[in-house]
Amino acid sequence: MSNQYDLVVIGSGTGGYVAAIRAAQLGLTVGVVEREPVLGGTCLNWGCIPTKVLLEHAHALDLVRHAKDWGITLGEAAEVGLDLKTVHARKDRIVKGLTKGVEFLFKKNKIDWIKGTARLAGKGRVEVVDGDKRTLEAREILVATGSAPRGVAGVEIDRTRVITSDEALALREVPRSLVVLGSGAVGVEFASIYRRFGSDVTLVELLPRIVPNEDEAVSAELEKAFRKQGIKVLAGTTVTSARAGADGVDVEARRPDGKVEKMRADYLLVATGRGPVTDGLGAADVGLALKEDKGYIRVDAQYRTSVPGISAVGDVITLGAAPHPQLAHLSSAEGVVVAERVAGREVRPIDYDRVPACTYCAPEIGSVGLTEREAAARGYDVVVGTFPFGVLGRAKILGEVEGFVKIVAEKKYDEVLGIHMIGPRATELVAEATVALELETTVEALIRTIHAHPTMSEAVGEAAHAVHGGAIHL
Repeated sequence: MSNQYDLVVIGSGTGGYVAAIRAAQLGLTVGVVEREPVLGGTCLNWGCIPTKVLLEHAHALDLVRHAKDWGITLGEAAEVGLDLKTVHARKDRIVKGLTKGVEFLFKKNKIDWIKGTARLAGKGRVEVVDGDKRTLEAREILVATGSAPRGVAGVEIDRTRVITSDEALALREVPRSLVVLGSGAVGVEFASIYRRFGSDVTLVELLPRIVPNEDEAVSAELEKAFRKQGIKVLAGTTVTSARAGADGVDVEARRPDGKVEKMRADYLLVATGRGPVTDGLGAADVGLALKEDKGYIRVDAQYRTSVPGISAVGDVITLGAAPHPQLAHLSSAEGVVVAERVAGREVRPIDYDRVPACTYCAPEIGSVGLTEREAAARGYDVVVGTFPFGVLGRAKILGEVEGFVKIVAEKKYDEVLGIHMIGPRATELVAEATVALELETTVEALIRTIHAHPTMSEAVGEAAHAVHGGAIHL
């Protein structure tokens, strides 16, 4: 194994391994340093994939509970149960299969996997300080170390009763009660999982509405759906203390009116965001510019850091004034840009207004582009159109009739600025919305695009009709 490479990647998550593969495809010699015993990073091993497995099992359990509605009988079984041991075994098989797939791709593309912890040593060098100890030299170094769960002031995470998403993924029994702190994607997904598994769930959000990055109409619809499912939602609420004991945790929170809410639960899941992983990296030692008090690595539009020859992508970076979305698919896209730039190809910056976001709670959320409020704040003359899924034949067939598609457009040129949806298959339907924005589609073009019947995608076409004042089936 050589110690000299065109590109050395630190981290094998969705940003790092995709960058490595693309660079190797373009003829570069590539080494990837990974300190975990498996490839794939957080998304594959402790995030996106295992979480979605649990969500799919929760959906299956919900279907079985309503088997009679589908004319399906379950024999003499008195009550539908959940075998978490079997659920986790299937989850682990899926994750292992995918990580082995990344290993295969490394071998196929002649990428060296260097096992150990990387530290930037300056002048194009990376020291592997444990494991396969060595000093690597590279024409370009790519930092793709990702993020990790972070806490909140006044709440001590003991990983036993006050837990993060890592522990929530591995619970071996369904808790009787769960308080979830934070209503971003992680918080609402775990609220969905454990409510359908049978837990009493309370969702606490500091800001005035849940899923605060989404369009306000989506937030309102999700809160309505959660309350219908029996999830208690406390928005505009600040957790002031959490005291863990042997058999549970006592939580106190201050409501918007100043009143104190006291809760006791088996677990408190802290899902208030993720911070950059730069521990032991030596970022400051080599002069990387970091975001004050946060630790994110500052980069330009082509992901170059303040130090020549070092780039960074994914959850560990910040660029511009707006927060950088922590999304696996965005990390991958950024990794491709770096790989192609290092290989000498012409690249263009990513348009962050066209990055889709998916949340796999029940009902699902898919969104891309500007919200109605954001579009108005940028000075557009905004027009919107909304169409409910519940009108569609396909939704009625599925028995999933919650939610809607909302299109945000500007009046003068009829350009689509954003598409926001909550409901069945929303995380799949957002692909059409993303293509529409990438191609700078007009509302009229969406209207003239024939959407097959009966499908959930008809809601997109109908929402476009609604922008122009005339949804056909409403």
